[in-house]
Amino acid sequence: MSLLEVKGLGIAFSGRPVVEGLDLTLAPSERLGVIGESGSGKSLTALAIAGLLPDTAERTGTILFEGSPLPEDEATMARLRGKRIGMVFQEPMSALNPLMQVGEQIAEAIFLSGDRVGYGTQVLALLDEVGLEPQHRRRYPHELSGGQRQRVMIAMALASRPDLLIADEPTSALDLVTQRQVLDLLDRLARNRRMALLFISHDLKAVAALCPRIMVMQAGRVVEAGPREAILGHPRERYTRMLVGAARFRIHTLANAPMGDPLFTARQISRRFESPSLLFLPRRAGTLAVDAVSLTLRRAESVALVGPSGCGKSTLARIIVGLDRATDGTMQFDRTVYHGSDLPGALRPDISLVFQDPFGSFNPRLRIGASVSEPLRLLPDLDEAARRRRVADMVEAVGLSPDMLSRYPHQFSGGQRQRFAIARALVTRPRLVVLDEPVSALDVSVRGEVLALLHRLRADFGLTYLVISHDLDMVRALADRVLVMSAGRIVEEGRPAKLFEKPEHEQTRALLAARLPEL
Repeated sequence: MSLLEVKGLGIAFSGRPVVEGLDLTLAPSERLGVIGESGSGKSLTALAIAGLLPDTAERTGTILFEGSPLPEDEATMARLRGKRIGMVFQEPMSALNPLMQVGEQIAEAIFLSGDRVGYGTQVLALLDEVGLEPQHRRRYPHELSGGQRQRVMIAMALASRPDLLIADEPTSALDLVTQRQVLDLLDRLARNRRMALLFISHDLKAVAALCPRIMVMQAGRVVEAGPREAILGHPRERYTRMLVGAARFRIHTLANAPMGDPLFTARQISRRFESPSLLFLPRRAGTLAVDAVSLTLRRAESVALVGPSGCGKSTLARIIVGLDRATDGTMQFDRTVYHGSDLPGALRPDISLVFQDPFGSFNPRLRIGASVSEPLRLLPDLDEAARRRRVADMVEAVGLSPDMLSRYPHQFSGGQRQRFAIARALVTRPRLVVLDEPVSALDVSVRGEVLALLHRLRADFGLTYLVISHDLDMVRALADRVLVMSAGRIVEEGRPAKLFEKPEHEQTRALLAARLPEL
């Protein structure tokens, strides 16, 4: 008998179908990976199986758990979900209660499963099982790293010893090392507990590393399903072939732009975050996020900055673009030397930033044209006609039409929004562009398009890039030189080929070891 059987599942909102005719089966201890782009219906399918669809959703079809339909009333469904079905959500920071210590939240999950005997011992055992120390139980979510928070979410999902664990994009917001740790943890837990796993992701490599069977979804329908080897080696459907090809994307033929003299130099840049003083208690030592970092970026050069979460990459990037202030050190852009705490206003048009999340970086109440033109306030000498021409020219340069400028951000796909974000970053015609995880929030099918676009724009405009990423495949495709950061310091640098083939520092070796196998 199947542990889980879904027959003809349909989900609609206000009569508009978003999932149609979906069938799947999952045997005890089996693992099934569900792959598809944003909006394909993956997460809604998971919520339907867990009985967590919103009240506005209209569900049709049948979901059987051990041969019985899911309970209709929420109280009975909650008991089933609490004891037999566990769920790990995509973003642990929003799923955890910020006002409760994580040990209390794990204990609450144990209580809800109906087992209150020796719950303190159970909390410690669960923390140990997911690789956390006993002292972590007294921490609040904001005091943990992203990987630690995800481990807490997994511990909560395991509290009732479920037969089925649903993991919905559990690694999409994690750095490379932490992603591999979480995947290895899920693999070990599923084996040790003989637990069925429904793993949902848009990362085909992650799905392939964990699941022997794969189901491909597009626009609410299953387009192909089968053994991992068949899906990856001999995909039948065009959409599956596109996903596999996009996951294997490389830039081989585009030539690098010739590099010139140094454009930007940082000397001994440090950033310390001071801890607040507490009444009657001595002041605690602050956190040194960036520790005496020196680097040089040459004209038309593309430099990647890689490292685990919390190593100081984003803090350093924010200092370079003037969104944060260095505690110590100096910087030089072209011939202008300035202290790390004060980016001269005249340099702001020359240094730009592309944010990680193309949706969150736009004001949803502004039309996209107004958002793209906003940086032109830094160029007060441009008249209105010149501004409109500048915006239209840059939108066309990123492969979009100026006719789209009257729409709002939510009316575009993720790839289109990121193209507009790049256009906004380039509209002042900067010489240095900082790219903070520019493709990590995008579906696999559009990552290659955006990488090729960035490569072309660099050649066309002679741009200098500082690329922050944990995606080593993207780094190999886009960077001339790689800087490896660990604990606030640059610990190794070199050309991608040399660095990846003969790494010297342990942090570089750890990043390379964490890469998922090639498809």
